[in-house]
Amino acid sequence: MTSLWLANRADRASAANPLVEADRSVDVVVVGAGITGLITAVLLARAGKDVLVLEAQFIGAGATGNTTAKISLLQGTKLSKIMSKQGEKTARQYVEGNREGQDWLVRHCEAHGIAVQREDAYTYAQSEKGLSSAREEYDACTAVGLAAEWVDDADVPFPFSGGVRLADQAQFDPMPLLDSLIVELDERGGRLAQGVRVQKVSNDSNGLTLNVRTTEGHEFDIAAKQCVLATGIPILDRGGFFARLKPQRSYCMAYKVPGNITRGMYISTDSPTRSVRYAPTSEGDRLIVGGAGHPVGHEKSPSSSVSELDSWAKKHYPGAMQTHYWSAQDYSPVDELPYVGPILPGHESIFVATGFDKWGMTNGPAAALALSSRILGGRMDWAEAFASWSPHELSGIPKALQTNMQVGFYLARGWVTPVTRTFNRTPEDGGVVSGPPWHLEGRAVVDGKEHRVSPVCPHLGGIVNWNDADEAWECPLHGSRFAPDGTLLEGPATRNLTPAQ
Repeated sequence: MTSLWLANRADRASAANPLVEADRSVDVVVVGAGITGLITAVLLARAGKDVLVLEAQFIGAGATGNTTAKISLLQGTKLSKIMSKQGEKTARQYVEGNREGQDWLVRHCEAHGIAVQREDAYTYAQSEKGLSSAREEYDACTAVGLAAEWVDDADVPFPFSGGVRLADQAQFDPMPLLDSLIVELDERGGRLAQGVRVQKVSNDSNGLTLNVRTTEGHEFDIAAKQCVLATGIPILDRGGFFARLKPQRSYCMAYKVPGNITRGMYISTDSPTRSVRYAPTSEGDRLIVGGAGHPVGHEKSPSSSVSELDSWAKKHYPGAMQTHYWSAQDYSPVDELPYVGPILPGHESIFVATGFDKWGMTNGPAAALALSSRILGGRMDWAEAFASWSPHELSGIPKALQTNMQVGFYLARGWVTPVTRTFNRTPEDGGVVSGPPWHLEGRAVVDGKEHRVSPVCPHLGGIVNWNDADEAWECPLHGSRFAPDGTLLEGPATRNLTPAQ
């Protein structure tokens, strides 16, 4: 399962710069080498900061390398949701930040010869059921000054009952961007190390100490004055961000399509969500179709929804041949706004950037601009809408309560449900958790090989479920994910599942 963007990158797992003794003490450590982390690192390096980027896996391993890569200010129904909860002023600030992030990204790509396609973006209704949501988004766009227009039809082969169009947005392949940022970081004296996972961060009067572990098993400490956690969801529980975010999994497929391919970028308002764009490749344009989203660890059989998405694509694009399949994880904030700033109020040594809600190609650069400015002693007026701690979070309390009630439900169910299954059950294929509460065991069979793990998530003790679409263990509490053998893939957890006893 490799995305269109990550395919044919054989060197992706190799370290760009092995850690040396000089890296054990730096000004700023940035954790996570996706779009947010690398732009933040480059901006700080431009200002003369001694910057070290640590990536647990490889460049673009998270959301950036598995995105649909739409660089758009029209973001589904995002703006109307912000308007309803936060009001027009905050919605304007959100758009201003995203516009600045979009402008920075496009200018950087132009300056470095990175291909960007300028296309119209659409938020559309697949049927009359979705028209009211599309109309609300149009009204929100108009209220904050976006030059959106309402259209009743579009040149597409799938159902289109009307929607919003915002002209001159952008899309691209994000990996050349990351490559260019790595080159600039190196030129400005910054360093990057892949295969280095941060396990713990402590602080005292002398600054921060980051305990890290390499893929080879070496463990040591790095001293820093400041740290930026650009990891999708913060790996530290300080601030309780895991309780203020809802992890979502969604899926994408790329197709070789005979004949004309749809131009523009589309995302539906009504369910099931359908996201469409094209991507130029050396072998011709590819159609990208996304959707089938669900809360992480909550879906009994995600593969069924993925199959439905594949059938939808082939129905509306006859002769389409799938070339790539991948999935991504995003985090929805309870108050609809990203969290960018100190991990705790007044704590100016550890910063977070999260809650982009599937729109990281503009929110990520915006977060990097806001964070680097704050670290360097400046401020962005629009950054108020991105604050990690703000009164606007009060609007998210009902949703937070609902989300955390679900967490409690899944915590209890995870410990009880396996008792109803046969003890020590081994599936013919896929994964299952079984056994009594005092001896739960996760067993997975993938490509004929059996893996046995403790199903207890090392984050907060949730019991993982099997995702049959991605062939991975997923914690339904806060979205930590693990390979069949228990190797940590992503999430707030910082350690692998333990082997079964």
